[in-house]
Amino acid sequence: MIKTIIIEDELPARNVLKHYLSRHEEFSLVAECTNGFEGVKAINEHRPELILLDIEMPKLNGFEMLELVDPMPAVIFTTAYDEYAIRAFETNAVDYLLKPFDENRFDTAIDKAMKRINDDISPEINKAAESTVSQPLDQVVVSSGNKIEILPPEDIYMIEAQDDYVMIHTNAEQYLKKKTMLFYEKHLGDHFLRIHRSYIINTKQIGNIELYGKQQYQIRLKNNMTVKTSKSGYKKIKEKLML
Repeated sequence: MIKTIIIEDELPARNVLKHYLSRHEEFSLVAECTNGFEGVKAINEHRPELILLDIEMPKLNGFEMLELVDPMPAVIFTTAYDEYAIRAFETNAVDYLLKPFDENRFDTAIDKAMKRINDDISPEINKAAESTVSQPLDQVVVSSGNKIEILPPEDIYMIEAQDDYVMIHTNAEQYLKKKTMLFYEKHLGDHFLRIHRSYIINTKQIGNIELYGKQQYQIRLKNNMTVKTSKSGYKKIKEKLML
């Protein structure tokens, strides 16, 4: 049985999804959620192979919720808004159902999900999806203990590579996320600059830059955090700041 979770804030839409899904005996509905916070909890608890996910939900939308999910199950988006289609497929979604949709359209999406799950698509596809250029993120979702926090990008001072994770540094806190440096290099705004394979800095948070030895420079951010960079990294900063 393929464990499935429905994450949808509107009861009529949940009922339609349940009805359509019930006709597919290979799929087992293990949870229903009305918002992204409930969705994260249910995914961590049940580890589904498939989620049917609305996008526009209160507090935490579908895309923000997916940032907190690892490993990523197969996803079928269900939404009344067609403007999210490109972004949805950048997340390597199985399908994008535009409400209202009929049972035949739902069945097509389910068949795609079955094939995706059975084929066990390799994680390299997710990495390729991360490299796709999209609109800059307007917020970054992080978890801290049992809390979920939403950070405006301007509150991020630096992002640091940590093996298979990244460490997001703000003025006073640090948050570990299962994302790649490439993802943030591509999806944050123009004022973020990758100065080293291990560091992305917010150029708006630079306090000062000084020579550090013969071939290095030390960047001091406004929260007094420091990071060293080479001449090439310093050159990138000068070009970005038009110094």
